[in-house]
Amino acid sequence: MNQSIEKQSDLSIFGDPHVRMERALDDLRQGKGVLVVDDEDRENEGDLIFSAENLTNEQMAMLIRDCSGIVCLCLTDEKATELELPPMVADNTSSMGTGFTVTIEAKVGVTTGVSAADRVTTVKTAIADDTKPSDLARPGHVFPLRARPGGVLERRGHTEGTVDLMRLAGLKPAGVLCEVTNPDGTMARLPELIEYARSHDLVVISIEDIVAYRSAMQQAAE
Repeated sequence: MNQSIEKQSDLSIFGDPHVRMERALDDLRQGKGVLVVDDEDRENEGDLIFSAENLTNEQMAMLIRDCSGIVCLCLTDEKATELELPPMVADNTSSMGTGFTVTIEAKVGVTTGVSAADRVTTVKTAIADDTKPSDLARPGHVFPLRARPGGVLERRGHTEGTVDLMRLAGLKPAGVLCEVTNPDGTMARLPELIEYARSHDLVVISIEDIVAYRSAMQQAAE
């Protein structure tokens, strides 16, 4: 069976692509999280995603406990530039070209910076409208990611998917993500991700779903 068709069939328990997207956007507006999977020929992983503006300490603890622990803050290209966040390295040779910038920490309101509460403070500081570059220390325990301006229509990555989802939900275009792992430390694949989602009342969508949703919106506007 074609892998994309097989994945579509597995995700159908959450509805068709449009229904999944509408539920995901509604959940984000209500402050809940969503699980986003990508192509099997890409990273083949699922990321737990929350909106940055509604992020709670409990949700951050969930990201740290149930995921890889490398919590990333997805930002628009404009916001990353505004905060003067340079690339983590001059020559990005990662296989997926993920837009890592230097890591950050809030200068005020944190202790060591590594606790769930401290990381939430850093996230909220970074996305505030009046935040200046000098309000953030570098390095830190939060990993910003710079999204491509065209979103998933330019790059089919979780970074762009996260920013697109927040925009579509009418939220600040910033979100946090972390890769879901199994209890033994291995990466969770689709069967485990679906089980995890159902046990936590989360919807699972795919990057393909976001691409299709955005493409349909563009066609309708033409």
